[in-house]
Amino acid sequence: MRKDERFRRVLEYFLENHPVAETELRYKDPFELTVAVILSAQCTDKRVNMITPPFFKKFPDAGSLAGADVADVFELVKSCSYPNNKAKNLIAMAKSLIENYGGILPSDVPELEKIPGIGRKTANVLASVIFNKPALAVDTHVFRVAARIGLTTRAKNPLQAEMQLIAHIPESLRSIAHHWLILHGRYICVARNPKCAECGLKDFCKYYLTNQATKSC
Repeated sequence: MRKDERFRRVLEYFLENHPVAETELRYKDPFELTVAVILSAQCTDKRVNMITPPFFKKFPDAGSLAGADVADVFELVKSCSYPNNKAKNLIAMAKSLIENYGGILPSDVPELEKIPGIGRKTANVLASVIFNKPALAVDTHVFRVAARIGLTTRAKNPLQAEMQLIAHIPESLRSIAHHWLILHGRYICVARNPKCAECGLKDFCKYYLTNQATKSC
């Protein structure tokens, strides 16, 4: 199957079966989503959603977080992965927002990447979710699922995967495609023992078709 045909069928499947897909992180404003996405690195959304309510009660905005003590932030985020680094990054992010952007999150990916604690994946998430920009964030789920299905080929890192994906996904679908692939990887195409029997993509998934061919030999 040609790659453009595989993309067409994957997108058609998700449009028909999952017309609504959005982040599972809970937030009320751009600041809260920024904090949540930074915390979500190598951490489950479920865990982040447990951490953020008391966090936002103590630090409801960038101004309050910018003046925080690292130890106080660490105490609130210590149950997530890499809490030391995340505590420092969160404070640095808030200081940058206050000092360089008047406390208002910028909307462009390159500008977002200038803020401490915000890498390309986080910048793409914020640009697409908050500002509806045609950005597609590649996390571990997206990277794995795209490679298994055959949407990406020999991508060595998230940036290469992102470039391959946006070359075939229309701008109007890039934001939701990010959520489609994440949720598919979280609940169906899991890292170990993917649930291929339950997958609606198996008829045009390289991983499944290759395994089936191997079993039949």
